[in-house]
Amino acid sequence: MTPARPLAPLPPPAGWALAGTSPEIGTIPGTDQPLIAFEGFLAAPETVIRAASLQNFAKITPHYPGLRAPLPAAASAAWLAQLAPQLAAWFGAPAGGWRIEAWYSLVTTAPEALAPIQRLPHVDGTDPDQIAMMLYLHRTGHGGTAFFRHRSTGLSVLGAADYPRYAAALQREVAAAGLPPPAYPTDGAPHFTRIHAVEGRFNSAVFYRGNILHSGVIDNAAPLSADPRAGRLTINAFFRPIRG
Repeated sequence: MTPARPLAPLPPPAGWALAGTSPEIGTIPGTDQPLIAFEGFLAAPETVIRAASLQNFAKITPHYPGLRAPLPAAASAAWLAQLAPQLAAWFGAPAGGWRIEAWYSLVTTAPEALAPIQRLPHVDGTDPDQIAMMLYLHRTGHGGTAFFRHRSTGLSVLGAADYPRYAAALQREVAAAGLPPPAYPTDGAPHFTRIHAVEGRFNSAVFYRGNILHSGVIDNAAPLSADPRAGRLTINAFFRPIRG
C-alpha cells in the first residue's frame, strides 16, 4: 500500500494571507538575540482591520494594559503552518514543535491608571523556545516595541536561572528608589536602559524570543482609543513549544 501523503496546510481565511515578503534578519543590538523584521507582512491588512472592528474586545489578562480579542482559529492555524519552518531556521525548533496563541490587542489604559508592573519592561516568560510576534496595524502616534537591559545586573535576557537574581535586584532597587511614575516605559530610567526600538510601521511585523526584556512604545501624551480603526491595534502571537 502506498503511504498517504501528508495533507497540505489549509489556506488562511480570505484576507488573512501573508504577503510573502522577505524579512530582514538581524540581532538586537548589544545581544546575540535574533530579531526578524518584515515590512508589508499581510497581503490585505485593511481586511484584517475590518475584521477586528467586528470583535468583542475584553480585558483578558491582568498584565496587558488594554483589551484583546482572539484571532480566528483558522487564521492562527494557517499562520503556524506557514511560519513554523521559518521560525525553526531563525530560532531553532523545539523537539515537539510549536502551538500558537494569537490576539488582536489594543492598548487602552491611561498612563495614570497603570499598575506598578506595567510601568516597567517585562518578559513573556523565561522559556527561550517561546517566540513572540508583533504585527503593527495602526497609524497612530504610538510606536512599536522597545528592548531593554537591566542596569544593575546587566541582563537583557532572562532565563530560568537568571530570573531569581534579576527579581531580587529589582525589588531592592524599587524599595530604595521607588517605582517610576505612572507612565509607559520610555528610556527605561531609572532601573533600565533602552538598547533598541522597533519603529512599528503599519503592516510591519517582528519576531523575537519572549524572554527578552521589552515593552510597547507608547506615547504617554497621545490618546489611546478603544476603536480598532483608530487605536494602537496590533496582533500579538506567541509560538509556544509543545512539551509533554
